[in-house]
Amino acid sequence: MKIKNIKWTMMMALAVVGLGFSSCEDEPDKYEITGGTPSISYIRPVDVASKDSLLVEGSLGNSICIVGNNLRSITKMFFNDVPAVLNTSYMTDNTILLTIPKTIPSTVTDSLYMVTSKNDTIAYPFKVVIPPPVVSAMSDEHAKPGEEVSIIGNYFLDYAGEGQDLRVYVGNDGYQIPRSAISSITQTAITFTVPDNMPHDYISVRTIYGTTEAKFKYMDTTGMLFDFDTPWDGTHVLGNHGWHAQKILNDENSREGNYLMLGDADLTADAPWNDGNFSFEYWPGTYNNTFDADGPKLCDIADFSKWQNKALKFEMCIPEDHPWTSGPMQIIFSSTSAVTLPAANNTFFHDQGKLSRALYMPWNNDDMSYDTKGKWITVTIPFSEFNKDYDGNPLKSTFTSTEDFAGLTLFVIKGAYNDKSVIPNGKDGHPIIRIDNIRVVPYN
Repeated sequence: MKIKNIKWTMMMALAVVGLGFSSCEDEPDKYEITGGTPSISYIRPVDVASKDSLLVEGSLGNSICIVGNNLRSITKMFFNDVPAVLNTSYMTDNTILLTIPKTIPSTVTDSLYMVTSKNDTIAYPFKVVIPPPVVSAMSDEHAKPGEEVSIIGNYFLDYAGEGQDLRVYVGNDGYQIPRSAISSITQTAITFTVPDNMPHDYISVRTIYGTTEAKFKYMDTTGMLFDFDTPWDGTHVLGNHGWHAQKILNDENSREGNYLMLGDADLTADAPWNDGNFSFEYWPGTYNNTFDADGPKLCDIADFSKWQNKALKFEMCIPEDHPWTSGPMQIIFSSTSAVTLPAANNTFFHDQGKLSRALYMPWNNDDMSYDTKGKWITVTIPFSEFNKDYDGNPLKSTFTSTEDFAGLTLFVIKGAYNDKSVIPNGKDGHPIIRIDNIRVVPYN
């Protein structure tokens, strides 16, 4: 019995070994690198329906099919100076399926390069299409001459050579920011010092791939609601117009004259109600029930039509030693039916489901802390983000007409209904939040 079992085990082992030898010797589909020189006949889309379309260029991240001869001799491939990923499962002697790399090239040659096992390199003309620059924002749209700012976006590509350098223009009269003023260029940011004579106009960025004009102006005063300095009608300067008189200061921290300050008071992690230090109200109307020069509706001062395609902007400065560590800034526009100065109340502010608002809380990060290192920055909040309720839950926009933009409230507070909220707690702190140039501007 034991002998029988041993024999059977040995027979099975030999069978397995035999199978192993067979599988090692018989792999007709095994990928093997060939010798010789590769050649490309044409390049086409991967989509079979478009196989008759020939390509001489392709965009970053696009998939293509290379058709040619002796293509299994290729061990590496580059688009400009960027390596592509070769998958041998998609390589035959006559076709290669691959994706154009998403990495921006350091040198543009408008060619792809095939490298063989013998390190021979064969070039083939093929242009990688890179988008024109994307200009999203400016770190401080109201920066003074001599201050350093950054233009934020993407595809800021700067190459050596005639006509290949990146350029920044302001306005339509050909003003160019001097190259000497630009201290740094990366793919996503251009840092420069504001020249003395820089026009107050739209900013454009030009690369070899195109020119893009920003949707914002340097020193833009369009739709200005509160700069706390300039009389909107020649006489009256808009500011505090509610229950509280928040500090409006003009000191060494000023961006341009007066600014509004919220805080300079303790604020615990749960950011409770503290309207005396953290709320700015502009409620329209006067005590004779008119909306005259002393209390005009904001929608009569700035253009809120097509608000869906607009944004609220302001400049903000938070010192490093007094960071913002808790509580969202609840930004609420209100109609005269919700609140006016003669009918002042605070129920409008937290009535559930009544007024959509933006909740701005840049401190909600890994550090649970935010400051601007004492520098002024521009904050942009599209009206599409005015979609929250007092407790942070989603609320469909309640804007129905321009009359919904008569008043404005800014209040740093963690809202809740029945002691419940989806707004996170932060950390105890003593924030100072400086604000200037509150305005409504085109965005999309």
